[in-house]
Amino acid sequence: MFVKVCGLSTPESVRTAAESGADAVGFVLTRSPREVTPAQARELLAHVPAGFPAVGVFRHEAAADAVAVARDAGLHWIQLHGDRAPADVRTVHDAGLKLIRAVTMSAAPESFADWGEDLLLIDAAVPGSGEAWDYASVRAKGLAGRNWLLAGGLDPANVAGAASQAGAWGVDVSSGVESSRGVKDLAKIRDFVTAAKSLAPRP
Repeated sequence: MFVKVCGLSTPESVRTAAESGADAVGFVLTRSPREVTPAQARELLAHVPAGFPAVGVFRHEAAADAVAVARDAGLHWIQLHGDRAPADVRTVHDAGLKLIRAVTMSAAPESFADWGEDLLLIDAAVPGSGEAWDYASVRAKGLAGRNWLLAGGLDPANVAGAASQAGAWGVDVSSGVESSRGVKDLAKIRDFVTAAKSLAPRP
């Protein structure tokens, strides 16, 4: 099970995620309680193991603008939320970066097609609520055989069950490992990774 821990903003949280066995970390570079600046992201990268994916997360920014900010931050992965088109995937790849394309369960059916992104992320119909949802409903999207991440309302207690219900290849967490909004709880990060990794290895 691939595990990404997102919204990190301190060296301690970055090191804890990596040392716990997570597969990727995320830095929010758009308006959010978890927002960090490109300069802060560069500093946090010093605590990321070599070759470990560190992802810059963006919401409604144009793909080209996200690429520019990610480069400034020293990142090689971008995660794009919001309304997107296949051209956004090409923009990121033409810049030599890798892409996680995020869609919500309420998105149009064509949004779930394979646009060539490196990973697809499936979020709740109302992202950011931090509430659990009908994870099994993802199976109707026909994602079997693709690499994709489940997100939205996940925490150490429910991640294993949610991922199993959805048939997820990987999971992404942010608020579910926090002690308060935007403040990561190191024990919860460790517990989340352990719970997620208790599932069968990803194919």
